[in-house]
Formats: sequence, structure tokens, C-alpha cells
Amino acid sequence: GTPSLCCLARVMYNKMWHQTQEALGALLDKEPQKMVEPQRNQVFIFQTLATFYIKYVQIFRNLENVYDQIVHPQKRILIRKVLDGVMGRILELKNEMVELELTEFHYFDDILQDLKLAPQQLDIPIPKYFLKEKLEVIKGREKILAQILADSGIDTSEMKFPVKSMPFDQAVKLIQIAERARQGRLRALFMKQIYLQEYRAKQSKTLGKKVTDTWAAALCIQKVWRRFHQCKKTEKLREEEMIFLGMNPPPLFNEVSATVIQAEKVDRLRNEVQMKHEEDYREALVTIKNDLKLIEGLDIKENLQDQIRHWFIECRNLTGTFPDYPDIEEGGSAIIFSNKTIQQVIEDIIANQEEEEKNEKKKKKKKEKQPKKTKRQKKGTKEKNKVKYLMKNGMSPSLFFPLEGCNAYTSIEIWMNKDESWNFSQDFDPELIKEEKRKELESEIRVQVDELMRQELKNLKLAVDREREHPAKVGKKKKKKGKKGKKKEKKTKKDKDLTADRTIESLYKELVEEGLLIQALKVNLSDYIGEYSYLGTTLRQVSIEPMPSLLDVRQLITLYGIWPLGSAAVHEKAPLVKSLLLAGPSGVGKKMLVHAICTETGANLFNLSSSNIAGKYPGKNGLQMMLHAVFKVARQLQPSVVWIEDTEKTFYKKVPNAEKTNEPKRLKRHLPQILKLLKPDDRILIVGTTRRPFDAELQSFCRVYQKIILVPRPDYASRYVLWKQIIERNGGVLTSALNVSCLAKVTDGFTQGHIVKVVKAVLTDQRLRRQIHKPLTAVEFITAITSMDPVYKEEEESFKNWYAKTPLGKKRALAITGGSTEKAKDKGKRK
Repeated sequence: GTPSLCCLARVMYNKMWHQTQEALGALLDKEPQKMVEPQRNQVFIFQTLATFYIKYVQIFRNLENVYDQIVHPQKRILIRKVLDGVMGRILELKNEMVELELTEFHYFDDILQDLKLAPQQLDIPIPKYFLKEKLEVIKGREKILAQILADSGIDTSEMKFPVKSMPFDQAVKLIQIAERARQGRLRALFMKQIYLQEYRAKQSKTLGKKVTDTWAAALCIQKVWRRFHQCKKTEKLREEEMIFLGMNPPPLFNEVSATVIQAEKVDRLRNEVQMKHEEDYREALVTIKNDLKLIEGLDIKENLQDQIRHWFIECRNLTGTFPDYPDIEEGGSAIIFSNKTIQQVIEDIIANQEEEEKNEKKKKKKKEKQPKKTKRQKKGTKEKNKVKYLMKNGMSPSLFFPLEGCNAYTSIEIWMNKDESWNFSQDFDPELIKEEKRKELESEIRVQVDELMRQELKNLKLAVDREREHPAKVGKKKKKKGKKGKKKEKKTKKDKDLTADRTIESLYKELVEEGLLIQALKVNLSDYIGEYSYLGTTLRQVSIEPMPSLLDVRQLITLYGIWPLGSAAVHEKAPLVKSLLLAGPSGVGKKMLVHAICTETGANLFNLSSSNIAGKYPGKNGLQMMLHAVFKVARQLQPSVVWIEDTEKTFYKKVPNAEKTNEPKRLKRHLPQILKLLKPDDRILIVGTTRRPFDAELQSFCRVYQKIILVPRPDYASRYVLWKQIIERNGGVLTSALNVSCLAKVTDGFTQGHIVKVVKAVLTDQRLRRQIHKPLTAVEFITAITSMDPVYKEEEESFKNWYAKTPLGKKRALAITGGSTEKAKDKGKRK
């Protein structure tokens, strides 16, 4: 039954967790060794980075699976920390590979071969907890959005499927053509019936009263039947042979088996148990803490007081005076008594005083010697230091797994050696909660005790030493506080809240009504179908830069868009990506990728396209108000995506006369300022899409968009997968009569948008019903696609040439040529 299956799954996932954790520990131990080894060969450095990257991806895939399936709430908290850490480390390694190879796309064919891994195992999944843990919030927000749209009278169906208007004359012509075709078909059918009648009459006249031989007739029928039977038998044998050789799938390959259905049931049951255990754990955190407060609260308070009093007396005996009590801002007595004895505390105080005096003297000497550097010099040295560090050490230390704190992430000895025979249902462990809450309770009580002991220390000083507080010290402190207050005042003056008197709900409603906050389409990233580029490494070895594959683009969207927006822990420490540009011809799925980012992370979608903001919030003040409202709501309801469609219009070299009234360049000056204000805490991503990037000013364009991703037209492998999956999704049945390989070959240059349109046009309801008698053929799709214009190689080359002019493209070109262009420039300058 399902309980026994759940038990087996629990054991299996616990084992998987332990194995993955051990692999992570081994990998983290190897990293410092690789950092120490000096390397000068760039290829070798990239291979080490790529090997670590691939291994971390494998660990992440296993951990994500474990976190999704394990039921124990306390184990899940530990796994979640490690999972976020691994995600962050993957992003760090990706950033280092980009800095080293000077390209966003990397190919690991040779490394995958050495590690005996398939390219599919390098696919980066999206953690399921991104949506699971905030499903109720997303549903509530969707309801509010739908309600506002309904109240304002905006029809969402019209937004999704806009209907194009048609002139009256053209509509009349279409009706006439359809009617004439109908009449022609009826006339042809009528003529065919007359012809058949005449043919039958002629046949009866010629045959007359001749009697045919029955044996000859029977022999003729036998020949036909035996031929038909043998053909069927041969076809069946051929199919069996192809299945045996592995060239064709077995007959029940596409059908869902009973084991898969059972596994889905177990998954659903496990999700329900997860939710229940999480609720029980949250309740237990409150109840256990309250019980501890009642039972152990007074004892903890007395122990802390005795400890601090003992410290007073010991300090008095050793130094001759009572110590100064630490302030609340410094942390109170917690700083002094951090797992130390009183003697150790006194020794630390004396040692610290001596060290401070030495450090102050050293700092004064250094300031006198060192000259000040300009901002440009600092930037140049930073970039050079990064490259030098990579060339020397191979990889930089991680912020997610620091060398000192690695054990905190990898230590699972508590759970590995723990006897869980009593906890069959995998509910929370109350003893571990008690340990955590005891520390929390101690820190809360310590604050109260500190207040009492400060007063007691003052009384002791007055009674024993007759000491009084120096007024000069107090004055200095007050002055310092005053300075801090002024700084804060200055900051608040810069960041004025233009809508301080309004609630987030009212701003949200206004943005929806103005069409600036739109409903994202329900599109998953897995719907962006494509295949890997299997010739990437070979082409690069011959110094040919390959066009990225669709799955390469999908991986970058996951790394730069979905992961940082989905996890706050990853966004804070990972290399910060504030803006993203998707450039490619029309129909390659740029808009779909924007909607997929929102769907996978549950993000709000703001549309700041030049066509959408035209005529809204006029004037400078109006524009400031609009941007303030958009980014205020985006911060409050993060994660958020700010989408700028046809973003080249915002950065036009020269605005066309037809578009001057729309003021397409309204946001040009404000976007760089907005990017500066975005902090690591703000999970906001600005995404631009463009099909004509060459119309924009390159410098200002590249200044705004931090990461530029070229979205190419699909190659042969991707087209093959696209045709198969899109036909099946629209109800088509793939048979031997339909040559998909031929379709993929013939449709070179056509995009995903073209393929989807053709499939929908061919697979009508009538054609789907006739599939049983008349299977689908490639000719039907080819005739439908001939009326469409493909993306020619010249257009693709223009995108490649444009990308070569971007900062990263220039660096890549220089790296390939070996700096020959720089030498040529130097020669020209000398002349």
C-alpha cells in the first residue's frame, strides 16, 4: 500500500541526502587545494571551473529532489540552507567562467565525456519550492488582479488574443471567394456522379452477356488477399526488428504506466504530509518556548545574574576597579560571556587594549605614506586584480560556502548517527527545538538582566569606589549620535516618498487600471522547447564562434532571471544581475521567456514599453510619479519583473517622424538612475526585448543592460524536437507517414512562432478527426509554411555583428585574435 511505499521512499531519500552531502563535503575540501595551486594556462583554469560547475549542478539536482520529497520539517530547514548555498556557488562559478572566457555561452562536451554524463544531466531545474511556499499569496494576488480588471472593464481575453481589424472591401472579397469555392465543390461533385453513371453504362454494354470463369475469379481474389496478408506480416516483422534494435520505441512507450500513476499518488500524499508537519512544527515552536519560559525561565535569570556578579568581583580583585558594562548596541553581556570563563574574559580585555594601541600607530604611518587614488584608477585596478586572481588561483573563494564556515553547511552528523526508529512518521524532534529555544530564551532574559545589572554596577561603584560618570564622555557620545542623525536626515531628503499618503493597495489598483501592471501568461520555462548544441566545442577549437542553442538560452534565463528572483538568500550574495536584454528576430520566443520568468517565480509583471506608456502620466513630474509608483509597488510585492518591449525605441539613434508624438525616449535618462538605486535586497529584474537592436545607441543601450542574451533561430536538432512536440500537443498523431526529419530540414530559417502557426492552421478539428483514415504527411505542413517569410542568414549575421560591438563581444573578439587589434591601434597612434 501507500504507507509502505512512503516508508521506502523515506529511506531512499535519506540515503540520497547523505550521499549528496558527502559529495558536497568532498567538493568543498578540494576547492581550497585548487585555489592554492598556481595556474597560468587559461584552458586548464576553465576546465577546472567547468568541472566544479558540472559537479555542483549534479549535487543541486539531487538536493532539489531530496528537499521536495523529504517530510521531516527540521531536516528540510537544513537542506534548504545547503540548497541555497549550492545555487549561489553555481552562479559564482558561472560568473567566473564568463569573466575568463568572455562569453555567456559555454560548451562542456569533452568534460561531460570524461565524467560519463549526458548533456541532459546538465539541465538546470527550477526548484519547486519557489511556487510551493507562496502558492496562497500568488493565488490571492491573482484574484485581486482579476477583480480589478473586471471592475475596470478590461477584458483579459482581448489582451491575450488581439483581433486584427479588416477593411470592408477585403472582407467582402473573402466572403465571395469562400462562396465561389463552395459552389465549385458542389458542381464538381455533381459532375463526378454523372461521369460515374455514364462509365457504368458503357461497362455493362461492352461486357454484355459474357460468363466469367469462377475459378479464375477465385484465383484473382486469392492473389490479392495473400499479397495483402504478406505485406502486413512483413511490416509487423520490420517493426519488431526496429524495436529490438532500439531504433523505434515499443508500442506502449507513450502510455502512462501504472507505476507512474502510483508514484504521482505517493507524491501528492507526501506533499500533504509535508504541509501538516510544517504546521505542527510552527505550533511546537511557540508552545515549547512558552513551556520553557515557565519551567526554566527563573533558573536561567538567576544563573546569569550570579555569573555577571562573579565577573564584577573578579575584575575588581584583578584590576582594582569595576569593569565598564557593554551597551545594548554592542550586544550587552552576551559579548563578554560567549562560551568563556571569567579569567579568559579579563585576559581578552587586556590583550585587546594593547592591540588597539598598536593598530592606531600603524594606521597613522600608512596614511602619511600612501597617496590617494582616483575613481578611474580604482576601477581599473579592480578589473585587473580579478583577472590576475583567476589566472593565479583558478577560482575565487565563495560567499555562500566560506572556508571557515563550510562545516556549518556540511555537518549532518546529528542526523546520520541519530536513532529515528521512534519517529516513523518523520515528525519534528522536540529535543532539538528545546535546544534552539533555550538559546533564544536566554538571549531575551539576558536583555532584562543587563538592565538590572547595569543599575547594580552603578550602585556598587558609588558605594565601594565612590566613582561617578565623566560628563565629557557622555557629551562626546551625544555629539556622535547627533552626527549620525544628520546623515540619516540627508539620506531621507534624497529618497523622498512621493506617495507617502497612499497605500500600496491603491497604487496597485491604479497601475493595473493604467495598464502598467499586467497579468502574466501561464507559461512554464519547460515549454520553451529546444535541443543542445553538440558541435559547440569543436567549432570553438577551429576559432568559429557558434550560435547558441535554444537550451543554452533557457539555462541562462534560469541562472540570471529565475534563481535570483525565486530565492532571497541567493539574490543577496550572488553576483547581482539587475537588468537583462533578450535580442533576436521576431518569433523566437522572447516574450514567452519574459512570461515564463514571472510564472516560475510568481513575480509581478510591469510593462514599461514605449508604446504602453505613451500618453500616460505626461510631463516630467508625471513620469517621476509613474516610475516612483511602479518601483515602490515592485519592492513591496517582490519578486517583480519590469518589462520593456521593443526597448530599442527607448534608445533610438533617430526617432522616426511617425513615432515622435509617442515620445519613445522618455525613459532613456531615468533607467540608469533606477538601476543605481536597486540594492541586493530588491528582487527586481528589468528585462528588455528587442528585434532591432541596431537601431539603438550602443553605449547607452549597453550601460543599462548588464547581461545581453542573443536568442537565435532554431537549429536542425531544435526544429526536429519542436515539430514533434508541437504536433503532439495540438492533438496530432505521429506515424511513419509523417517524415519529421524532412520537415526539420526543409524549414531551415523558420522560427518557433512560424511552426506553431502552421501546426494550428493545419490541425483543424476536421483534420484531427480524419487522422485515423488519412495519417498526417509532411506535404500538408510544407504547403502551409510557404506563404511565410523565414529569418535569412543575412539577418542572423547582422545580429552577430551587432553583438560583436557590445563590451563583452569586443573583449571576446580581442581574446580570439590575441590582442592583434590593440597592436594595430598602437601603431596607428605612433604614426
